[in-house]
Amino acid sequence: MSSPVNAGEPIRLEHFSTFSRRYLDDRGILRLMADLGEAAQQPGVIMLGGGNPSHIPEVEAIFRDRMGRILDSEHDFETLIGNYSAPAGDKPFVAALVDLLRREYGWDIGPENVALTNGSQTAFFFLFNMFGGRFGGGRRKRILLPMAPEYIGYADAGLEDDLFISARSQIKFLDDRLFKYHIDFDALPMDDAIGAICVSRPTNPTGNVLTEAELAHLSELARTNDIPLIIDNAYGAPFPGVIYTEAAPSWEPHVVMAMSLSKLGLPGARTGIIVAHERIIRAITGMNAVISLAPGSFGAALALDLVRSGEIIRVSNEIIKPHYQRKAERTVAWLHAALDGTDYFIHKPEGAFFLWLWFRDLPISSQEFYERLKARNVLILSGHYFFPGLADEWPHRHECIRMNYAGDPQMVERGVSIIAEEVRRAYAEG
Repeated sequence: MSSPVNAGEPIRLEHFSTFSRRYLDDRGILRLMADLGEAAQQPGVIMLGGGNPSHIPEVEAIFRDRMGRILDSEHDFETLIGNYSAPAGDKPFVAALVDLLRREYGWDIGPENVALTNGSQTAFFFLFNMFGGRFGGGRRKRILLPMAPEYIGYADAGLEDDLFISARSQIKFLDDRLFKYHIDFDALPMDDAIGAICVSRPTNPTGNVLTEAELAHLSELARTNDIPLIIDNAYGAPFPGVIYTEAAPSWEPHVVMAMSLSKLGLPGARTGIIVAHERIIRAITGMNAVISLAPGSFGAALALDLVRSGEIIRVSNEIIKPHYQRKAERTVAWLHAALDGTDYFIHKPEGAFFLWLWFRDLPISSQEFYERLKARNVLILSGHYFFPGLADEWPHRHECIRMNYAGDPQMVERGVSIIAEEVRRAYAEG
């Protein structure tokens, strides 16, 4: 006879599957999101750690106007809240997006090449477990992340552990205490056990933009090895266009282009977009149907007119991109002034809205540095989280931090000042 369940602990660890136990752990993005959520409720905290975009009045006015027209319509509001979308996402939005990408960039796609998801994080969970994990005949495949550091949100997205493999990036020093990561193609573990290649462009956390030559090399690797190249384009062109260098969007049948409405200014709407081969889209559509019946329509409805008219490109290029570029340049100037005399470097800001700071030979770990700043009500992210799949111990990963510069300028400047104070303290103690 089995022993009775302890009344004080009715649900124990052994009730959970191996897969689900990871979500009980205080690790990675789970811990960070909890920290960020808690800090957001506390007055006086300087939030430089999260991924929230700026509140840009001109952009918010566009969405407010669109919402007003939805509410004033005889049927649009009722359709929005009262009907499921198709499993592949809102059909008018998908059709408008296909027309935009065909018209502006010549992409040879149709509606069968596009699916929406409940946020791009969901999209990557689908994609990584589609091309990585266990296959027939006992084979196991992994996702290659060719550039380290890379996005923290990938790390725990596998149905099983050890889904990712990566390699150290090469570091090129530039003028004015800037540097840039490049892919070390000779170090990439490219073999039959790789199921897909994935890169973010611009890269979260560093703001790096892969060069056209690097992207072409990755594309050829994927084509030669008969695997997909997944490009996380959450910050790139054509929208939201938070990219400060030339990087024209392109698509081929072996490329999976993942986009989002979040950084356009709609993170609460949770709208991810996948452009891919129709067989991939069929699988994504099936996953949508099983997991959530259909993706939400709220973001698609708010952005429909912008996409249909093509205004989304103008808004991205003329409002959103300059907004963040000005912020990046101003924050870099503050950092140079505040950190002068310390052994710091800043990754060249080429896109997204993060700055990646490297404190060479920092006497304390970046995690301890995070805790010190947190104690002073400044929230950044420790760099060591951003190396998923990197097996070897690289001291560099413990010398970097990521900061978001999208928020209130006065708060960002104050945060920079406190970061500099703590850096000087750490070096003095070391």
